[in-house]
Amino acid sequence: MKRVSIGIDIGGTNTAIGVVDRDGKVLVKDSIPTAKHGNIDLFVDDMTTAIRELVNSVKQLNPQIEILGLGIGAPNANYYTGTIEHAPNLSFKGVIPLVKLLEPNFPDLKAIAITNDANAAAIGEMIYGGAKGMKNFVVYTLGTGVGSGIVVNGDLVYGHDGFAGECGHMTVVSEGRSCGCGGKGHLEAYCSAPGMKRTAFELLSKYNATSSPLAQKCFNELDSKMIFEAAEKGDKVALEVFELTGKWLGMGLANTVHHTSPEAIFLFGGPTAAGNYIFRPAIDSMEQHLLPIFKNRVKILPSQLKAGDAAIVGASALVYKELEKLLN
Repeated sequence: MKRVSIGIDIGGTNTAIGVVDRDGKVLVKDSIPTAKHGNIDLFVDDMTTAIRELVNSVKQLNPQIEILGLGIGAPNANYYTGTIEHAPNLSFKGVIPLVKLLEPNFPDLKAIAITNDANAAAIGEMIYGGAKGMKNFVVYTLGTGVGSGIVVNGDLVYGHDGFAGECGHMTVVSEGRSCGCGGKGHLEAYCSAPGMKRTAFELLSKYNATSSPLAQKCFNELDSKMIFEAAEKGDKVALEVFELTGKWLGMGLANTVHHTSPEAIFLFGGPTAAGNYIFRPAIDSMEQHLLPIFKNRVKILPSQLKAGDAAIVGASALVYKELEKLLN
């Protein structure tokens, strides 16, 4: 009998759902819109329908498939309580007891669990990716924001209230840029994709770099991929964006090493596609800011999760972690 789990990634615009096997392969997937659902009950009904349709399509191909459970990644998700709490980018507000709402619809499943998307990425890296066999590692997700999942002694760190591991909101520049959370100088304000864009426009103004191809883009049009393409062509502004982003990121990585002494830190997300443009300055900066006892001991590695399916795969891995706990 082939055992599979269902991964669900709840985003502000769409919710992606996929059936994932033990090797991390997505067998089938679908999505439903999130944004139109101001009513959580309607959202749960639509999600339940989509899950059942995916399960039926898989079982038509292989009637021997067993669905073990649902793993859900969502913003502001609390693993301990099974809730989504005051997520700013979701249309349903307040504290949403999502796991309790789903459980009556799937009474035969062995596990239904939820965590935030960065924690899901860390579990996915542990079950399917480059962190197989590692007991102490961290995943940084660089995208619209900067998220992180911290694993210590083989377990995800949730803290006493379920919200531990917000490395993106450590301060790297005192009284620096405003962050989306309302704070100032946070890593997210500098090393997210929007943060890189802000750095580019600051440099364009500083150097009056009207000849840079980045100067031809309006603020809302520019993205990290365009900065990478300009860097590959030797544009000095774009190259400096990566140097500065790597410097700030390395400072954050060094802080994380000092806190948890991981074997490795995995970087995931759009900006990491730039490869050594961001990895080299980040590693150099991290080593510069580390205590001597940590220097040259922590690997900085690209995530081994497939970018297009990573959110679904990471969420699905939560099911296997839950089942491990039930067996122990």
